Amino acid sequence: MERNLKPIGKKIALGLIAAAFWVAVWALLSLWIDRALFLPSPWAVGKTLMELLPTAAFWKTVGASLLRVLIGYVAGVLLGTVGGILTAKISLLDTLFSPLLTVIRATPVASFIMLTLVFLGRDTVPSFIVFLMVLPIVWGNVTEGIKTVDPGLREVCDVYGLSFPRRMKILYLPHCGPYFSSGVPTSLGLAWKAGIAAEVLCTPKGSIGKMVYDAKVYLESAEVFAWTLVVILLSLALETLLKYVLNRGKRK
Repeated sequence: MERNLKPIGKKIALGLIAAAFWVAVWALLSLWIDRALFLPSPWAVGKTLMELLPTAAFWKTVGASLLRVLIGYVAGVLLGTVGGILTAKISLLDTLFSPLLTVIRATPVASFIMLTLVFLGRDTVPSFIVFLMVLPIVWGNVTEGIKTVDPGLREVCDVYGLSFPRRMKILYLPHCGPYFSSGVPTSLGLAWKAGIAAEVLCTPKGSIGKMVYDAKVYLESAEVFAWTLVVILLSLALETLLKYVLNRGKRK
């Protein structure tokens, strides 16, 4: 147990040192520029964040943005998993859907936001954008994982007449797990950033994106930085939590 804790403690210490270094660089740059409008100091941003944290409006705003992102993320993971399984097994579906996934990957997020804003309400757009960002990543990883399963092992399953649930348990899940575990956390980080970007452009009520947009309009640079810091910390927390859940699932 102690041996396992030592690398974790070392990693945390190195992370804190790196964070302290870049905060110091930030502080020096703010002193050198000496224009709070362009680059507020870490202390000004920290003070603004401490003023936001105790308010009910802050937590309501964070909760609303989290809900929008999670709705789109879960939908993207579920449909991407199902689609990846189907296209890996049915070549015709792979041929039909590959161009669509390529277009989704290649199209800029801002273009999708502007296009979907015409057809969907501003409260719905962030979730739909998150869904579009997650879908091709999970879909592609699941398809790749299934396609790379050893054909010899498939033949063994055929010889022994194993049922589909049994094959999933002893063959596909162990082999495709790393592909799925790689794509899901990566897509979560992208989903969070895309969702907040959509909120900034759509400005739905009670959202982090609207808070960032309003702070920018009123030249409240410290508040822009404070909300940006909230986005970064939430992204790191969500990715860490997801990786922990996935690792627990692997061990089970």
